[in-house]
Amino acid sequence: MNVIREKETTLYLGPQHPGITGNMMIKLKVKGDTVVSAETHVGYLHRAFEKLIEGRNWLQSFTLLCRFCVPEPDPMELTYARAVEQLEGREVPPRAKYIRTIVAELARIQSFLLWYGGQSGSSGLYTLGQWSVGDRNYILDLFEDLTGARIYHMYMWPGGVRRDLPEGWTDKAYKTMDYLEKRLEDYNKLLFENAIFQKRAQGVGIIPKDKAIEWGVVGAPLRGTGIKHDVRIDEPYEAYADLDFIVPTYEGGDVWARALVRREEIKQSISIIRQALDKMPSGSYYNRIPNPMKWTVPAGEAWVKTESVRGEIGFYVVSDGSNKPRRVHLKGAAYTHGVTVLEKILPGQNIADVSFILNSLGVCPPEIER
Repeated sequence: MNVIREKETTLYLGPQHPGITGNMMIKLKVKGDTVVSAETHVGYLHRAFEKLIEGRNWLQSFTLLCRFCVPEPDPMELTYARAVEQLEGREVPPRAKYIRTIVAELARIQSFLLWYGGQSGSSGLYTLGQWSVGDRNYILDLFEDLTGARIYHMYMWPGGVRRDLPEGWTDKAYKTMDYLEKRLEDYNKLLFENAIFQKRAQGVGIIPKDKAIEWGVVGAPLRGTGIKHDVRIDEPYEAYADLDFIVPTYEGGDVWARALVRREEIKQSISIIRQALDKMPSGSYYNRIPNPMKWTVPAGEAWVKTESVRGEIGFYVVSDGSNKPRRVHLKGAAYTHGVTVLEKILPGQNIADVSFILNSLGVCPPEIER
Protein backbone atom coordinates (compact mmCIF):
# COMPACT_ATOMS: atom_id res chain seq x y z
CA MET A 1 0.00 0.00 0.00
CA ASN A 2 1.38 3.36 -1.03
CA VAL A 3 1.66 5.97 1.75
CA ILE A 4 1.32 9.62 0.75
CA ARG A 5 3.66 11.77 2.81
CA GLU A 6 2.98 15.46 3.08
CA LYS A 7 5.91 17.57 1.99
CA GLU A 8 6.86 20.69 3.91
CA THR A 9 6.82 23.65 1.54
CA THR A 10 8.04 27.22 1.92
CA LEU A 11 5.69 29.93 0.66
CA TYR A 12 5.98 33.72 0.63
CA LEU A 13 2.80 35.68 1.25
CA GLY A 14 2.79 39.39 0.42
CA PRO A 15 3.26 42.20 -0.07
CA GLN A 16 0.85 42.18 -3.01
CA HIS A 17 -1.93 40.28 -1.20
CA PRO A 18 -4.88 42.56 -0.27
CA GLY A 19 -4.84 41.20 3.26
CA ILE A 20 -1.19 42.14 3.81
CA THR A 21 -1.17 45.57 5.40
CA GLY A 22 1.50 47.34 3.40
CA ASN A 23 5.12 46.59 2.52
CA MET A 24 5.34 43.34 4.44
CA MET A 25 5.91 39.68 3.65
CA ILE A 26 5.39 36.52 5.69
CA LYS A 27 7.60 33.48 5.09
CA LEU A 28 5.45 30.43 5.69
CA LYS A 29 6.33 26.79 6.05
CA VAL A 30 3.27 24.67 5.32
CA LYS A 31 2.26 21.03 5.14
CA GLY A 32 -0.70 20.68 2.89
CA ASP A 33 -2.78 23.75 3.68
CA THR A 34 -1.73 23.96 7.34
CA VAL A 35 0.85 26.49 8.57
CA VAL A 36 3.80 24.90 10.36
CA SER A 37 5.74 28.09 11.09
CA ALA A 38 5.72 31.76 10.15
CA GLU A 39 8.41 34.42 9.95
CA THR A 40 7.67 38.11 9.45
CA HIS A 41 9.75 40.17 7.01
CA VAL A 42 9.13 43.90 6.61
CA GLY A 43 10.27 45.94 3.65
CA TYR A 44 12.62 48.89 3.33
CA LEU A 45 10.21 51.54 2.06
CA HIS A 46 9.76 53.44 5.33
CA ARG A 47 12.74 52.88 7.57
CA ALA A 48 15.16 54.59 9.99
CA PHE A 49 12.81 57.48 10.69
CA GLU A 50 13.85 57.64 14.33
CA LYS A 51 17.44 58.30 13.24
CA LEU A 52 16.45 60.73 10.50
CA ILE A 53 14.52 62.84 13.01
CA GLU A 54 17.76 63.55 14.89
CA GLY A 55 18.95 65.60 11.89
CA ARG A 56 15.86 67.82 11.73
CA ASN A 57 14.62 70.59 13.97
CA TRP A 58 11.69 70.09 16.30
CA LEU A 59 9.09 71.17 13.77
CA GLN A 60 10.58 69.55 10.66
CA SER A 61 10.32 66.20 12.45
CA PHE A 62 6.56 66.13 11.84
CA THR A 63 7.03 65.32 8.15
CA LEU A 64 8.64 62.02 9.22
CA LEU A 65 6.37 61.18 12.16
CA CYS A 66 3.39 60.71 9.88
CA ARG A 67 5.22 57.99 7.93
CA PHE A 68 5.48 55.69 10.95
CA CYS A 69 1.95 54.51 10.11
CA VAL A 70 0.48 55.78 6.86
CA PRO A 71 -3.17 54.82 7.58
CA GLU A 72 -2.97 56.44 11.01
CA PRO A 73 -0.56 59.41 11.10
CA ASP A 74 -2.45 61.67 13.51
CA PRO A 75 -1.75 59.80 16.78
CA MET A 76 1.95 59.97 15.93
CA GLU A 77 2.02 63.74 15.68
CA LEU A 78 -0.25 64.12 18.72
CA THR A 79 1.95 61.91 20.92
CA TYR A 80 5.16 63.58 19.78
CA ALA A 81 3.67 67.06 20.27
CA ARG A 82 2.64 66.14 23.81
CA ALA A 83 6.16 64.88 24.56
CA VAL A 84 7.72 68.13 23.34
CA GLU A 85 5.17 70.11 25.39
CA GLN A 86 6.14 68.09 28.44
CA LEU A 87 9.83 68.89 27.88
CA GLU A 88 9.08 72.57 27.38
CA GLY A 89 6.35 72.96 29.96
CA ARG A 90 4.21 74.57 27.26
CA GLU A 91 0.49 74.82 28.01
CA VAL A 92 -2.17 73.89 25.47
CA PRO A 93 -5.34 76.04 25.28
CA PRO A 94 -8.59 74.20 26.17
CA ARG A 95 -10.02 74.78 22.68
CA ALA A 96 -6.97 73.14 21.12
CA LYS A 97 -7.40 70.11 23.40
CA TYR A 98 -10.96 69.62 22.16
CA ILE A 99 -9.95 70.03 18.52
CA ARG A 100 -7.13 67.53 19.01
CA THR A 101 -9.56 65.04 20.52
CA ILE A 102 -11.87 65.39 17.53
CA VAL A 103 -9.01 64.88 15.07
CA ALA A 104 -7.77 61.83 16.98
CA GLU A 105 -11.24 60.25 16.89
CA LEU A 106 -11.71 61.05 13.20
CA ALA A 107 -8.38 59.29 12.65
CA ARG A 108 -9.73 56.26 14.50
CA ILE A 109 -12.87 56.11 12.38
CA GLN A 110 -11.11 56.40 9.03
CA SER A 111 -8.60 53.74 10.05
CA PHE A 112 -11.40 51.42 11.19
CA LEU A 113 -13.07 51.92 7.81
CA LEU A 114 -9.86 50.76 6.13
CA TRP A 115 -9.86 47.77 8.46
CA TYR A 116 -13.41 46.91 7.31
CA GLY A 117 -12.13 46.79 3.73
CA GLY A 118 -9.15 44.57 4.50
CA GLN A 119 -11.01 42.23 6.84
CA SER A 120 -13.97 41.76 4.53
CA GLY A 121 -11.78 41.49 1.43
CA SER A 122 -9.69 38.76 3.07
CA SER A 123 -12.86 36.72 3.45
CA GLY A 124 -14.04 37.34 -0.12
CA LEU A 125 -16.63 40.01 0.72
CA TYR A 126 -15.23 42.71 -1.56
CA THR A 127 -18.40 44.78 -1.67
CA LEU A 128 -17.95 46.02 1.87
CA GLY A 129 -14.43 47.15 1.07
CA GLN A 130 -15.81 49.33 -1.70
CA TRP A 131 -18.40 50.76 0.67
CA SER A 132 -16.12 51.46 3.61
CA VAL A 133 -13.26 52.98 1.61
CA GLY A 134 -15.79 55.16 -0.19
CA ASP A 135 -17.31 56.27 3.12
CA ARG A 136 -13.82 56.96 4.47
CA ASN A 137 -13.54 59.71 1.89
CA TYR A 138 -16.10 61.73 3.84
CA ILE A 139 -13.69 61.72 6.80
CA LEU A 140 -10.82 62.68 4.51
CA ASP A 141 -12.94 65.57 3.24
CA LEU A 142 -13.18 66.85 6.81
CA PHE A 143 -9.41 66.52 7.20
CA GLU A 144 -8.83 68.40 3.95
CA ASP A 145 -11.12 71.26 4.98
CA LEU A 146 -9.43 71.47 8.38
CA THR A 147 -5.76 70.90 7.58
CA GLY A 148 -5.39 71.33 3.81
CA ALA A 149 -4.40 67.67 3.38
CA ARG A 150 -6.21 64.34 3.26
CA ILE A 151 -3.66 61.89 4.70
CA TYR A 152 -0.57 63.57 6.18
CA HIS A 153 -1.84 66.55 8.15
CA MET A 154 0.99 67.86 10.37
CA TYR A 155 -1.78 69.72 12.14
CA MET A 156 -1.27 69.04 15.86
CA TRP A 157 1.86 70.95 16.79
CA PRO A 158 3.44 71.69 20.18
CA GLY A 159 1.26 74.31 21.80
CA GLY A 160 -2.02 73.38 20.10
CA VAL A 161 -3.17 73.06 16.50
CA ARG A 162 -2.09 74.81 13.32
CA ARG A 163 -5.40 76.49 12.52
CA ASP A 164 -8.87 76.90 13.97
CA LEU A 165 -12.03 75.16 12.78
CA PRO A 166 -13.07 76.78 9.47
CA GLU A 167 -16.51 78.23 8.98
CA GLY A 168 -19.15 75.55 8.38
CA TRP A 169 -16.83 72.71 9.42
CA THR A 170 -18.76 71.87 12.59
CA ASP A 171 -22.05 71.41 10.71
CA LYS A 172 -20.31 69.24 8.13
CA ALA A 173 -18.80 67.11 10.89
CA TYR A 174 -22.22 66.58 12.53
CA LYS A 175 -23.75 65.52 9.21
CA THR A 176 -20.88 63.14 8.49
CA MET A 177 -21.31 61.47 11.89
CA ASP A 178 -25.05 61.09 11.26
CA TYR A 179 -24.37 59.49 7.88
CA LEU A 180 -21.76 57.06 9.21
CA GLU A 181 -23.94 56.03 12.13
CA LYS A 182 -26.71 55.00 9.73
CA ARG A 183 -24.20 53.36 7.44
CA LEU A 184 -23.02 51.02 10.20
CA GLU A 185 -26.32 49.14 9.95
CA ASP A 186 -25.52 48.27 6.34
CA TYR A 187 -22.07 47.08 7.42
CA ASN A 188 -23.65 44.86 10.07
CA LYS A 189 -25.97 43.19 7.58
CA LEU A 190 -23.25 42.56 5.04
CA LEU A 191 -20.43 41.48 7.38
CA PHE A 192 -21.43 40.61 10.94
CA GLU A 193 -24.69 38.89 10.00
CA ASN A 194 -22.99 37.03 7.17
CA ALA A 195 -22.63 33.30 7.85
CA ILE A 196 -19.42 33.15 5.81
CA PHE A 197 -17.70 35.81 7.89
CA GLN A 198 -18.95 34.30 11.15
CA LYS A 199 -17.57 30.87 10.23
CA ARG A 200 -14.27 32.33 9.04
CA ALA A 201 -13.79 34.56 12.11
CA GLN A 202 -15.04 32.55 15.08
CA GLY A 203 -12.38 30.42 16.76
CA VAL A 204 -9.67 31.59 14.32
CA GLY A 205 -6.41 33.33 15.27
CA ILE A 206 -6.93 33.00 19.02
CA ILE A 207 -4.77 35.04 21.40
CA PRO A 208 -4.94 33.28 24.78
CA LYS A 209 -6.10 35.63 27.50
CA ASP A 210 -3.34 34.50 29.87
CA LYS A 211 -0.73 35.35 27.22
CA ALA A 212 -2.09 38.71 26.04
CA ILE A 213 -0.35 40.80 28.72
CA GLU A 214 2.81 38.66 28.60
CA TRP A 215 3.13 39.22 24.85
CA GLY A 216 2.43 42.96 25.12
CA VAL A 217 -0.85 42.93 23.19
CA VAL A 218 -2.74 46.25 23.09
CA GLY A 219 -5.80 47.83 21.47
CA ALA A 220 -8.61 45.77 19.95
CA PRO A 221 -6.61 42.49 20.10
CA LEU A 222 -6.21 42.98 23.87
CA ARG A 223 -9.81 44.05 24.47
CA GLY A 224 -10.90 41.12 22.32
CA THR A 225 -9.55 38.81 25.04
CA GLY A 226 -11.76 40.50 27.63
CA ILE A 227 -9.05 42.71 29.16
CA LYS A 228 -10.14 46.32 29.56
CA HIS A 229 -7.31 48.77 28.90
CA ASP A 230 -7.46 52.14 27.16
CA VAL A 231 -5.10 55.07 27.77
CA ARG A 232 -7.94 57.53 27.14
CA ILE A 233 -9.68 56.15 30.25
CA ASP A 234 -6.75 55.00 32.39
CA GLU A 235 -4.62 58.13 31.93
CA PRO A 236 -6.86 60.77 30.28
CA TYR A 237 -5.28 63.43 28.09
CA GLU A 238 -6.58 66.28 25.94
CA ALA A 239 -10.40 66.51 26.45
CA TYR A 240 -11.14 62.85 27.19
CA ALA A 241 -11.65 63.40 30.93
CA ASP A 242 -14.60 65.70 30.09
CA LEU A 243 -16.35 63.20 27.80
CA ASP A 244 -18.46 60.10 28.44
CA PHE A 245 -17.65 56.88 26.60
CA ILE A 246 -17.05 53.21 27.28
CA VAL A 247 -14.30 50.78 26.36
CA PRO A 248 -15.91 47.73 24.68
CA THR A 249 -14.48 44.31 25.47
CA TYR A 250 -15.36 40.82 24.26
CA GLU A 251 -14.20 37.37 25.29
CA GLY A 252 -12.71 34.80 22.94
CA GLY A 253 -9.47 36.37 21.70
CA ASP A 254 -10.27 35.39 18.10
CA VAL A 255 -10.79 37.37 14.88
CA TRP A 256 -14.51 37.57 15.65
CA ALA A 257 -13.98 39.19 19.08
CA ARG A 258 -11.53 41.70 17.63
CA ALA A 259 -14.03 42.58 14.90
CA LEU A 260 -16.80 43.14 17.45
CA VAL A 261 -14.53 45.45 19.46
CA ARG A 262 -13.74 47.57 16.42
CA ARG A 263 -17.39 47.74 15.40
CA GLU A 264 -18.34 49.13 18.82
CA GLU A 265 -15.37 51.49 18.94
CA ILE A 266 -16.58 53.27 15.81
CA LYS A 267 -19.84 53.99 17.62
CA GLN A 268 -17.93 55.31 20.62
CA SER A 269 -15.78 57.56 18.42
CA ILE A 270 -18.88 59.03 16.78
CA SER A 271 -20.28 59.78 20.24
CA ILE A 272 -16.99 61.34 21.41
CA ILE A 273 -16.84 63.64 18.38
CA ARG A 274 -20.41 64.82 18.91
CA GLN A 275 -19.76 65.53 22.59
CA ALA A 276 -16.55 67.43 21.82
CA LEU A 277 -18.34 69.54 19.21
CA ASP A 278 -21.16 70.25 21.67
CA LYS A 279 -18.78 71.29 24.46
CA MET A 280 -16.21 73.10 22.29
CA PRO A 281 -14.80 76.03 24.31
CA SER A 282 -14.01 79.39 22.76
CA GLY A 283 -10.65 81.13 22.91
CA SER A 284 -7.20 80.52 21.49
CA TYR A 285 -6.31 77.37 19.57
CA TYR A 286 -2.52 77.76 19.67
CA ASN A 287 0.14 78.74 22.21
CA ARG A 288 2.65 79.82 19.62
CA ILE A 289 6.21 78.51 19.48
CA PRO A 290 9.26 80.67 18.61
CA ASN A 291 10.84 80.82 15.17
CA PRO A 292 11.12 77.08 14.28
CA MET A 293 14.65 77.51 12.89
CA LYS A 294 15.87 79.02 16.17
CA TRP A 295 13.57 77.21 18.59
CA THR A 296 15.40 75.26 21.27
CA VAL A 297 13.84 72.88 23.79
CA PRO A 298 15.24 72.58 27.34
CA ALA A 299 17.42 69.55 28.01
CA GLY A 300 15.61 66.59 29.48
CA GLU A 301 13.62 63.50 28.61
CA ALA A 302 9.91 62.80 28.26
CA TRP A 303 7.75 59.70 27.90
CA VAL A 304 4.18 60.20 26.66
CA LYS A 305 1.65 57.59 25.55
CA THR A 306 -1.58 57.81 23.58
CA GLU A 307 -4.36 55.42 22.58
CA SER A 308 -4.13 55.00 18.82
CA VAL A 309 -6.54 52.95 16.75
CA ARG A 310 -4.14 50.00 17.03
CA GLY A 311 -3.71 50.41 20.77
CA GLU A 312 -1.27 52.10 23.10
CA ILE A 313 1.66 53.90 21.50
CA GLY A 314 4.34 55.97 23.22
CA PHE A 315 7.16 58.34 22.39
CA TYR A 316 10.39 58.62 24.37
CA VAL A 317 11.96 61.97 23.45
CA VAL A 318 15.32 63.28 24.64
CA SER A 319 16.53 66.87 24.26
CA ASP A 320 20.08 68.12 24.77
CA GLY A 321 18.93 71.74 24.75
CA SER A 322 19.54 72.30 21.04
CA ASN A 323 17.20 73.07 18.16
CA LYS A 324 16.68 69.38 17.28
CA PRO A 325 15.88 66.17 19.18
CA ARG A 326 18.79 64.18 20.59
CA ARG A 327 16.76 60.96 20.51
CA VAL A 328 13.24 59.93 19.52
CA HIS A 329 11.97 56.39 20.06
CA LEU A 330 8.52 55.05 19.26
CA LYS A 331 6.97 52.16 21.14
CA GLY A 332 4.07 50.94 19.07
CA ALA A 333 1.76 48.00 18.58
CA ALA A 334 2.99 46.84 15.19
CA TYR A 335 6.17 45.06 16.27
CA THR A 336 4.33 43.16 18.99
CA HIS A 337 1.32 42.24 16.87
CA GLY A 338 3.11 41.76 13.55
CA VAL A 339 6.08 39.76 14.79
CA THR A 340 5.69 38.35 18.31
CA VAL A 341 1.97 37.56 18.24
CA LEU A 342 1.59 36.69 14.56
CA GLU A 343 4.46 34.19 14.58
CA LYS A 344 3.04 32.51 17.70
CA ILE A 345 -0.60 32.13 16.63
CA LEU A 346 -0.22 31.24 12.93
CA PRO A 347 1.14 27.68 13.34
CA GLY A 348 -1.76 25.25 13.03
CA GLN A 349 -3.93 27.70 11.10
CA ASN A 350 -5.17 27.18 7.56
CA ILE A 351 -3.16 29.01 4.92
CA ALA A 352 -6.33 30.73 3.71
CA ASP A 353 -6.64 32.44 7.10
CA VAL A 354 -3.16 33.98 7.26
CA SER A 355 -4.00 37.36 5.78
CA PHE A 356 -7.37 37.24 7.53
CA ILE A 357 -5.63 36.91 10.91
CA LEU A 358 -2.96 39.48 10.08
CA ASN A 359 -5.55 42.11 9.21
CA SER A 360 -7.35 41.50 12.49
CA LEU A 361 -4.18 42.39 14.43
CA GLY A 362 -3.86 45.89 12.99
CA VAL A 363 -0.24 45.80 11.85
CA CYS A 364 1.55 48.83 10.38
CA PRO A 365 4.84 47.58 8.79
CA PRO A 366 6.69 50.96 8.64
CA GLU A 367 6.39 51.17 12.41
CA ILE A 368 8.36 47.91 12.69
CA GLU A 369 11.14 49.14 10.40
CA ARG A 370 11.20 52.64 11.89
